[in-house]
Amino acid sequence: MTPESSRLLLIMQAPDASAGRCRRKLRERGYQLDYCYPQAGQALPTAMDGYAGAVVFGGPMSVNDEAKLPGVRAQLDWIPQALASGQPFLGICLGAQLLARALGATVKPHPAGLAEIGYFPIWPTAAGHPLFDTPLYVYHWHHEGFELPAGAELLAIGDRFPHQAYRCGANSFGVQFHPEVNQRILEAWLVEGATELDTPGAQSAAEQRNQHARHDAALDRWFDHFLDEWLGTNVVSRDNLILPNSPSTRP
Repeated sequence: MTPESSRLLLIMQAPDASAGRCRRKLRERGYQLDYCYPQAGQALPTAMDGYAGAVVFGGPMSVNDEAKLPGVRAQLDWIPQALASGQPFLGICLGAQLLARALGATVKPHPAGLAEIGYFPIWPTAAGHPLFDTPLYVYHWHHEGFELPAGAELLAIGDRFPHQAYRCGANSFGVQFHPEVNQRILEAWLVEGATELDTPGAQSAAEQRNQHARHDAALDRWFDHFLDEWLGTNVVSRDNLILPNSPSTRP
């Protein structure tokens, strides 16, 4: 790896947010991780020069809060620039919704007011079979879902929120779930979000812990495969994209 190809940009939605499993696996692959906090007013980089890719993580806010949250608006404005660079891009939960909105798609709540909180299965589409197992139990914590952006390729589907993973071009992905969640993050969220566990569609804390014990090892193996595929793809055609200062470093 050259110095330029060994740095990844991680965009976090809260100062105390953790990249969890994602941080560990990227560090194991030799990457230096630079963190940026746009919700706290930190400027996103004006270009992706020097970065091998970017990951936009989830958060409790809505993509539809753009008018009252400058950090959301800043990410929506920045994502087309990141895509145009041709570097790998991954949006996780809110990050996937931001990517979808930046590409012109709608993000909205479940029509019946249901949440998706806990472990639920997703299934690959025909296009998603190389990347997804059948079924793969993944961890969710969200109240909104995204429509598929025009020209994007649907990779995985779910029962409650049908669009679970998609690809734009060769190496820009959005996933509705949280592959970064490890035991530590799970326990923190169960405390911080305890009031949301009464929402229709949410699993109890006990069920989430049980499902974590059953499914986390398989999810961990899947994430290894996914990251290798994502980071191994280094060229994307700008013709395949639909397009409408320095970050901080944390150990």
